[in-house]
Amino acid sequence: MIFLAIDIGASSGRHIAAWRENGAMVMKEVYRFKNGAEKQDGALVWNIDSLCSEVVNGLAACKKAGIVPDSIGIDTWGVDYCLLDEKDEVMRPVYCYRDERGAKTSPLVHEITPFSELYERTGIQYQSFNTVYQMYFDKLNGRLEKSADFLMLPEYLGFFLTGVKAHEYTDCSTSGLVNAFTREWDKDTIKKLGLPERLFERQPENAPIKLGKLKKEITDKAGFNADVILPATHDTGSAVASLRETKADNAIYISSGTWSLMGVELDKPLTGEAAFNANFSNEGGIGTVRFLKNIMGLWLVQCLKKELSDKYSFAELAEMAEKEAHFDYVLSVNDENYLAPESVMKEIEKECSAKGFPVPKTPGEFAHAIYSSLAHCYKDTAEELEKVTGRTYEKICIIGGGSNNKYLNGLTERITGKKVILGSPEATALGNILLQEEVYVQ
Repeated sequence: MIFLAIDIGASSGRHIAAWRENGAMVMKEVYRFKNGAEKQDGALVWNIDSLCSEVVNGLAACKKAGIVPDSIGIDTWGVDYCLLDEKDEVMRPVYCYRDERGAKTSPLVHEITPFSELYERTGIQYQSFNTVYQMYFDKLNGRLEKSADFLMLPEYLGFFLTGVKAHEYTDCSTSGLVNAFTREWDKDTIKKLGLPERLFERQPENAPIKLGKLKKEITDKAGFNADVILPATHDTGSAVASLRETKADNAIYISSGTWSLMGVELDKPLTGEAAFNANFSNEGGIGTVRFLKNIMGLWLVQCLKKELSDKYSFAELAEMAEKEAHFDYVLSVNDENYLAPESVMKEIEKECSAKGFPVPKTPGEFAHAIYSSLAHCYKDTAEELEKVTGRTYEKICIIGGGSNNKYLNGLTERITGKKVILGSPEATALGNILLQEEVYVQ
């Protein structure tokens, strides 16, 4: 069988085909496209029409390359969603989580249901862009009154391909609206916030979910038909699912990409005072809880690269950082001012001046400041993990694109004092594919 993982991130998307040869998984990138939030009327939004078109363009590219998948699975980032009207048409705009609307409404949400209570029920760490805050913004602006349904973003892309709706647990769990213990929509939170209960009648299901075949109009454009599966539609859920192929016993994982998702897999959620104070998330896994923390990650390097007019590749920035590592920076990489900075260099300069650190002057020094700060953040997070879980972890397993960054990996090993082992750089696509494969081997 040939499986196709459509792995869509905040800056790009890839169609990666895979099949078994002598028991080993062979993976091949067939299509890649750019993605990114766009400014519209002062807000940050996703171009949903472009995303849908690129998904289909990638299917056609598979056909052209002679790699026709039997099964297709889509994963994306979490928290973002599409509202649907009575005709099941998407209501525009589809907002990007980096838009500031969640930050405006989170204090209002906490007036109604204090965050400590919200956390106790949902187990999701505070981030101003969580679905719960975005959706309350939509309520205040009358959008929910006009909506008949909603789907998380990867679920909508599955619906676009098949005409079949379903909620998948790993992505829904990022919303701050799912009960960490029942794994269903949290009725108390929904009722307290006055969100329309009709939007939450369809409960999240455990992946993998066989959604259906491609619609005829999609088949005509793609040139073939195939099953569409909902894997762990949250990219980190799929990435962590890939660990079953990696010898990562007694290891903390870091899913390293635009975000660094750092945590461990647990049997049950932890929503007590220690987890609350450390601001850890209890996100859905495949039969597990992904107990983790969101760290700003390589987004900051992406911002730096863009601000330098893409003059340097990521590899070149890492090489320059290593050569110009003259100071051990500890910047607050998770601060809100790094979420969507107009200038990441100015933000770094500002924080360095405030803390009495040497102000970076060169691209290499700026890159090193970011990498050093990330490694220190990993150290602090590892210590918090061990304190909250009461366990000691000897290793850190780095998966995802960031596993290719030898400089950051070396800093991580030195600063945390833990052995760094590497998983798949294509962890998200691999986990996506392994979950698709489960449907056919059961």
